[in-house]
Amino acid sequence: MLTPVALSEFSAEIVHWQQTHGRNSLPWQNTRDPYRVWLSEIMLQQTQVATVLAYYDRFLQRFPTVSDLAAASQDEVLALWSGLGYYSRARNLHRCAQDVMALHGGQFPRSAGQLQTLPGIGRSTAAAIASFCFAERVAILDGNVKRVLARVLGFSADLAQSANERALWNQATELLPHENLAQTMPRYTQGLMDLGATLCSSRQPKCLLCPVQKMCLGLASGEPEKYPVKTRKLKRSAQALSLLWAQKPDGSVWLEKRPATGIWGGLYCLPVFASDEDLKSQLPESLDGRFEALPKFVHVLTHKDLHLSPWIAGFQADQAMPETMVSEACPAAWFSPAAWPELGLPAPIRKLLTQDAPS
Repeated sequence: MLTPVALSEFSAEIVHWQQTHGRNSLPWQNTRDPYRVWLSEIMLQQTQVATVLAYYDRFLQRFPTVSDLAAASQDEVLALWSGLGYYSRARNLHRCAQDVMALHGGQFPRSAGQLQTLPGIGRSTAAAIASFCFAERVAILDGNVKRVLARVLGFSADLAQSANERALWNQATELLPHENLAQTMPRYTQGLMDLGATLCSSRQPKCLLCPVQKMCLGLASGEPEKYPVKTRKLKRSAQALSLLWAQKPDGSVWLEKRPATGIWGGLYCLPVFASDEDLKSQLPESLDGRFEALPKFVHVLTHKDLHLSPWIAGFQADQAMPETMVSEACPAAWFSPAAWPELGLPAPIRKLLTQDAPS
């Protein structure tokens, strides 16, 4: 554990470094608007800044206020989110906006504790919003910050165990600034994020440039990369899926809305089958035009590889989809190409339809 002197110096060093060397020009910085900060925090979960920038701008153009977002349909929200992944974030984002309007008079709660009662806002995200917008003295602990603090503190307990993570939360709280919180809390919080994103990387950290290198127990040990310790790791898996691209002469495609849970939850998608044989068994006996396999491809998710096998089938203009493929649980319809941009489509499906559409 750091000495009391080092504890008091740590936050001051982070604040000073952030002001001079941190990231200060991102579009969600330099604002105390909780709507904009909240939107950025949700988008940045498991997603790189470079990817989020364009989505963030489009969201604000379409939904400039929380009331605009709350009034939108879920399909509108998912359409704008398409390609950003982790679609439960988008569904919770929409629900959260509606709760802010219905339960809080259109104003985000001003404390981390109250913010955590909203859908999709966990402890660290709530702390970030409360710190940035309301200068609450509360600690964040996202992945980057865990790494920074575990190294600085020499925290070697296994963070796969919840008791150890709570212990790191407690130590993170002890490191928080005590004075001039209106200025220091937002900059301190941003500084920890910036340090983890730019210098204190998982591999080959740039320790010589670090503002707290002299008090870093991980660096002093000679093995900063061994921190943080987390033994439980998610194993990669693979799943094979077959996709039916049913299309009519006018270019319209049969799309069904996926269940709220599971892969691509709540999005419109080509019908999904467990195998090519299962797909073929659902097709009508006669098809107008071709029925053929398209090139298979792999779509990589964070912890899973999807091996996708698309098949294209030509339907007559007045030909209905077989009753076995129509379900109230998964609403479906024929959608023309003009309608696709306004639908929430999984990234691989949107790419398949727009890049490989037959002429």
